[in-house]
Amino acid sequence: MSEIHPRFLWWNGRQMQWEEATVHVTELGWSTVGAVFEGIRAYWNAETGEAYVFRLREHLERLLRSMRLVRLARRWSIGELSEAILQLLRANECCEDTYIQPVAYRAAGPKTLSGFSEESGLYITTRPMPSHLLSGKVVRAKVSSWRRISDDVMPPRVKNISNYRNGQLAAMEAVLDGYDQAILLNTEGKVAEAPGACIMLVRDGKLITPDITQSILESITRDALLRLAREELGLTIEERPVDRTELYIAEEVFLCGTAAEITVVGEIDHYVIGDGKPGAVTRALERLYHDIVRGIDPRRPDWRTPVGLAQLAMARRTSG
Repeated sequence: MSEIHPRFLWWNGRQMQWEEATVHVTELGWSTVGAVFEGIRAYWNAETGEAYVFRLREHLERLLRSMRLVRLARRWSIGELSEAILQLLRANECCEDTYIQPVAYRAAGPKTLSGFSEESGLYITTRPMPSHLLSGKVVRAKVSSWRRISDDVMPPRVKNISNYRNGQLAAMEAVLDGYDQAILLNTEGKVAEAPGACIMLVRDGKLITPDITQSILESITRDALLRLAREELGLTIEERPVDRTELYIAEEVFLCGTAAEITVVGEIDHYVIGDGKPGAVTRALERLYHDIVRGIDPRRPDWRTPVGLAQLAMARRTSG
């Protein structure tokens, strides 16, 4: 894969060379106001020579729900999009941890806020995204002065590109104030999420997280971690409203999401969380998650879709 961009992308039903995928400059802007996307990871396993796409079907189901909510017509099935993604990963020889991004956008209609067409376009790209799981990464966070968008403003449960301006404002504020991350409260003053990531905390041995009515994305990574914590680690789970001050007195806090994976928060608003390092619950969950997504742990095989790189390499050796 090129360091600048991959050789191929997929656009409106066809895999093509990167340089072929062009539009007029006037197509930028309004067409992306209602655009929706997915962030999907493929994890590389050097031992098997294979990459595994994490919860591919669930991501594509959410993409289609997002399209429905912003009134974009569905043109391809989950099966067609799945095959397009797997073919693209093989064509780009993605023998590394990889981020996959399908983006659906409004492909016709007036370039204004009033009036619209349901005609959709969709492209899929890939790029390297090394995992930081098991790296010991710890971030410092602040509670943002910006509030999280609510369901009666811009529905936060789907991945609408316009929603991310909300998190971007909070993230820029946090960085300018000397922090690594932001945490947003919802309009009720309860903890919502971080920009692009959900939040979990540990108190008295229980894993606690804002429920899905607290202005959060319906996160696939969040769902996976809750299921692993409950079913594999035997933890007690609480999904409920969370007060800001609960974060300060928590024993452990971490963020989770496709890009965030599991990111430990060691300090919030100058309150050190625990001893400021990854806690025991977070470490156990992180190890389990790491081993499952890479196919090291055989459990949850339905969460992993093999790309077919090992088979492709074997075929090349045989033909050579």
